[in-house]
Amino acid sequence: MYRMDCRIGASKTDTNGALKLPAVVDMLQDCSMFWMESEPAFMGFMRENNLGMFLTTRQLDVVRMPSYGENVHVQTSIYACKGFMGYRNTVMYDEKNTPCILSWSTGSFVSFETGRMTRLPKEVSDIITLDPRVEMEYLDKRVPVPLHLSSLPPVSVRKSDIDLYHHVNNARYLEAALELLPDGYQAKRFRAEYKKPAVFGDFFYPQMGNLPDNSLCVMLGDKVGSPYAIFEFSG
Repeated sequence: MYRMDCRIGASKTDTNGALKLPAVVDMLQDCSMFWMESEPAFMGFMRENNLGMFLTTRQLDVVRMPSYGENVHVQTSIYACKGFMGYRNTVMYDEKNTPCILSWSTGSFVSFETGRMTRLPKEVSDIITLDPRVEMEYLDKRVPVPLHLSSLPPVSVRKSDIDLYHHVNNARYLEAALELLPDGYQAKRFRAEYKKPAVFGDFFYPQMGNLPDNSLCVMLGDKVGSPYAIFEFSG
């Protein structure tokens, strides 16, 4: 388990002083990356073999959105590691150690040289510290896509969207999807599937539709409709 302490600053809040959802994801993923420092043997294996950890799915539930000036801490831990995939909880707590944000995610181990998923040897996965799975509702990692989707104007990938892996950071996909939601829509939960990386120069061709449970699906795809990322938002 790795813990990161922080205070909510103005750059991370909306016009009402509440923490913005993309800022939440930025904090969660920072903590997840720093977690590698608590597992030096695993980090050494990844560096020696030129591997990276790539987010493939995430579910995030908002229990209570923290506000400007609050002291919070983020904790991340691995609860399973199987072959190509790792399973992670990352939770934001307030000063009373009460969960504000609950999330679980899956990530794949990918070779920087080939771009392909790489299976961790058992002797490597066995050295990773596993912690109990956090109590929350675990939905399917597959995001449903409605039969009927409305097309929206294309969105260009900005230079500032690109991260140290040289493609669009996962929080920036979320940012782009949130811009498409109806005015005043407050997402209390989202699920995401990250299908393929977008890079600077690409365009998102968004499509949006309603799901049977009244949640909204936003798909960010390429020109021929192949998705980069798919989101389900629940109000």
